[in-house]
Amino acid sequence: MKVPFLDLKAQYQSIKEEVNPAIQNVLDNTAYIMGKPVNEFEEKFAKLHNVKYCFGLSSGTDGNHMVLWALGIGFGDEVILPANTFIATAWGATLCGATPVFADCEADSYNLDPKSVEAAITEKTKAIVAVHLYGQPANMAALKEVADRHNIYLVEDAAQAHLAEFNGQPVGSLSIATSFSFYPGKNLGAYGEAGAVVTNDEKLAEKFRMIREQGQSKKYYHEVFGHNYRMSGIQGAVLNVKVNHIAYWTNERRRCATKYNELLGDVAEIKLPKEMPYAKHVYHLFVIQVLEGTEKRDELQTFLGENDVASGLHYPVPLHMQNCFKNYGYKEGDFPETEKLASRGLSLPIFPELTDEMIEYTASVVKKFFSK
Repeated sequence: MKVPFLDLKAQYQSIKEEVNPAIQNVLDNTAYIMGKPVNEFEEKFAKLHNVKYCFGLSSGTDGNHMVLWALGIGFGDEVILPANTFIATAWGATLCGATPVFADCEADSYNLDPKSVEAAITEKTKAIVAVHLYGQPANMAALKEVADRHNIYLVEDAAQAHLAEFNGQPVGSLSIATSFSFYPGKNLGAYGEAGAVVTNDEKLAEKFRMIREQGQSKKYYHEVFGHNYRMSGIQGAVLNVKVNHIAYWTNERRRCATKYNELLGDVAEIKLPKEMPYAKHVYHLFVIQVLEGTEKRDELQTFLGENDVASGLHYPVPLHMQNCFKNYGYKEGDFPETEKLASRGLSLPIFPELTDEMIEYTASVVKKFFSK
């Protein structure tokens, strides 16, 4: 049996009768930038996340940048973010001219450790970026307490966490502003690059609206510095169809995670993902830790591949160890939980179309490896 890491073709086949006409409608109307499908999608997505405003963008990375830019983050400012995240989170700060400051993760949630955040705060700190890693919300109550006490912004990077919840409240509504990614492999993916920002703050929403379209309040009247961060019509049309399925797909991801946990719960050599009591995890990724370390993790990944099971590494090099940040003064050992996850973590296949048979086969290969 072959088990892919992700199967976008299977998902497309399940909705092609809806998606194809939606794309064709964009072509027929030559509405290539923004337009009605984008507007309709923004309304649906905002409602799902209990926010007033949603702005479709050209990528999630653009969203990371636009959130901090609109909040006035700039040169000389510091932005605290996790060392264990995709590097696009850090670009939100660097593109503003600010300095990303890294913090460690918690051992069980894999999200920002509020104690590590507290230790990183200086007089230059202007914001904390809470990444909802792998689809599990960060501890927003604890992070908000830290942010409020120091009078700094708390924002969310929900690129991997569409429809995730913290204490029953959807991500996106837990802070002043949130960025989302719709990269094709995400839980809600476009057919190319796309992203969004959401907020309940009216003044910030107006800044988002202008920044997205060259800083314009109306055509040719530029009130603020801006950029071209508009979503294309085709991506809006695709997302406007797919957003109607995201609740079902989320439930299917949770089904897959439950099945993995049942089948792998007795494997002593690995640590399974832990869903925190405050969280509704949407399992963008199902990341296990191989407790014996990097060499054994790599051997397991090779063995899975030899048995036709695809897997992934998210993320093998923490941000504080990346070459582009080598002059920031960090060193190996600064963030032990992050480094432990980087050296031990292995992502097993998880996607809505993954069958029970595929999960059972994957689990059997994992067990076979450790029983050798």
